[in-house]
Amino acid sequence: MPDPYQPAGVSIGDTPDVEQTAPRAPIREDLNGLRGVAIALVVVFHIWMGRVSGGVDVFLVLTGFFFTASLIRTAQSGGSLNPFTRIGRVLRRLGPPLIVVLVGVAVATALLLPRTRWVDIANQLMSAVFFYANWELAWTSQDYLAADPTVSPLQHLWSVAVQFQFYLVAVAVVFGLAWVLRRSRGAHRTSPPPHIYLVLFAGASLVSFVYAADGTSRLQSWNYYDTGARLWEILLGGAVAALFAARLPRPTHERTSSEFRIGRNVLAGVGIAAVVACGFLLDGVNEFPGPWALFPVLATIALIVAGPDTHVAQLLRSRFGLWLGSIAFPLYLWHWPLLIFTLAYTGRSTADLATGAAIIAASVLLAMATVRLVEQPLQAPGGSIPRIAITATAAALAAALVCGSAGWNFYIQRSVSDLQASDELDPFTYPGARELTDGIATADADVIPALFSAPEDLPVTSVEGCIADFETRDAISCEYGALSASRTVALAGSSHAEHWVTALDLLGRDRGFRVVTFLKMGCPLTLGTMPMLGETEYPDCLDWTQTVMGEVERLGPDYVFTTSTRPREGGQGDYTPDFYVDVWNELTSYGIPILAMRDTPWLVRDGVVYRAIDCLADGGSAMSCGMPRRDALDPINPTLASSFRLPTVRPLDLTSALCDGPICPAVVGNVLVYRDEHHLTATYVRTMTSELGREISAATGWW
Repeated sequence: MPDPYQPAGVSIGDTPDVEQTAPRAPIREDLNGLRGVAIALVVVFHIWMGRVSGGVDVFLVLTGFFFTASLIRTAQSGGSLNPFTRIGRVLRRLGPPLIVVLVGVAVATALLLPRTRWVDIANQLMSAVFFYANWELAWTSQDYLAADPTVSPLQHLWSVAVQFQFYLVAVAVVFGLAWVLRRSRGAHRTSPPPHIYLVLFAGASLVSFVYAADGTSRLQSWNYYDTGARLWEILLGGAVAALFAARLPRPTHERTSSEFRIGRNVLAGVGIAAVVACGFLLDGVNEFPGPWALFPVLATIALIVAGPDTHVAQLLRSRFGLWLGSIAFPLYLWHWPLLIFTLAYTGRSTADLATGAAIIAASVLLAMATVRLVEQPLQAPGGSIPRIAITATAAALAAALVCGSAGWNFYIQRSVSDLQASDELDPFTYPGARELTDGIATADADVIPALFSAPEDLPVTSVEGCIADFETRDAISCEYGALSASRTVALAGSSHAEHWVTALDLLGRDRGFRVVTFLKMGCPLTLGTMPMLGETEYPDCLDWTQTVMGEVERLGPDYVFTTSTRPREGGQGDYTPDFYVDVWNELTSYGIPILAMRDTPWLVRDGVVYRAIDCLADGGSAMSCGMPRRDALDPINPTLASSFRLPTVRPLDLTSALCDGPICPAVVGNVLVYRDEHHLTATYVRTMTSELGREISAATGWW
């Protein structure tokens, strides 16, 4: 994200709306041009290549460099240490353009996206206004590599949030130390020497770097957005600023010998080449902000250190470079929502050359308008009418966004509460799966759960916190069913095993067995083979499985209930992974048989996952929003092959309760089947209880 704090052509820390007490720093217009190059790479790679360019990492380094230099200069010159004044200046520059884009996103969401998406967008609007968008995306595990109609139009704002969070920390550290020193010595112009800041920023950067490297190997989907993992990039820029403040008065780039000139030009050439090549060479979405992020970070530092007198710097501060740098921030804000809304409108998963060019043109025009109508008036003197009007309007719009988002969330939560309060379903109005398994005729009625509230129709284990999150390695165990029964079923695996706890709980209470859960998000039981979460290794899952296997062995249940298949990636049907069989062999060695449940169909169309609730909200039918059976499932349950070799494996298959002939519908018996792209609603699973009971009875002989 471009640093809005440093306007084009203005020296480090210089802002026209606030009286400057610090001496003027050298103007680095070439770094504004670098912003322009970086944002151009971000836009091109997002729109046409589906890759991370490294441009955002360039911005983060520049943010640390510019802002830290400004703070240190203020502290050294005896300027005001009022943190609210400094943060207010940042908000005045950052806020209005951001709010304009957020309002545009809110309007486009209402016009182009199904209402089932409004809750997610409302949450993200709220997080963007209060600058915690990166944490909101981490909590919801948004894939930054993806650009398709199902992706959030606000996903790119994670970097805005990280940048603002750094501002708060940097102001507290630099101004805080200066304030303590002034108080202790009673001198207005006293401040810590720059070496202190250099040590602090460099040391903190090292700690953050180690944390980021560890996070890349553990849980990249979280690590990508984690402020703690991102700070090292910004802090390293801050350390360079502190180094510049601490060095001898005559900087290296002012030396005139030919050797220095050649060296600076080589350094700048290598730096700009690395910035441009980064997105082509590195898989940033899976590697950044880990060690490979040093590539764009060091390239940026090379361009800073090389100075403003190199051939590269001359190109960067050309008229075109400065123009591109001047619109960098609004261009970054506009390009991603325009891409996502275009894909949503066209129903396509990617942008072709012509569509991408149109998106870029529209983004540039909107960015220029934002600079002309919003940013430039904000640089007018403090009491000017345009500045006051824009600031007041932005504040009012921000309040409207917050109130609207909160109100919509309240409405949805109220709907969910009403659903949860109604535990019993009329078997004739809402037969759900029994329409398929028992042939019950269905009367006309509204679908339950409502499309808006379906994502919150969760299994009891999710509601009660009985499923480990992505970073938890400890085994979390809860009990359901008949708690005092002598017979026990251990439900173990990922959220797809968790599906079945609703029905198992009811069956356990009715048939007299206890259900003990061992569940973890995104983690089917895995031994030996490194599990993957998307394209990222998931070592926490491996450690968790080993812990759970020990717990299961000690528990000694009558059966372990777990999933037995997965969708075949890049192709039709499902299969049984070898690492599932490894787990079954291990359980067999414990003397524990397995209830192996075939996984439910995942909703995929043209290679892109989709939510049935969005399709239905757009006017689709139960059948058109469903999944063709042949695309989701093999003709024969793949688990059967393993059960022939391992008699302890008892296959379970409820496909007949999900699919009506060649189609697995989105709604069956007036009950919504899916709450998202591949998880069943708890309400629908409840209607599958009798069919699951028949399957378990045949597998166990218990009744």
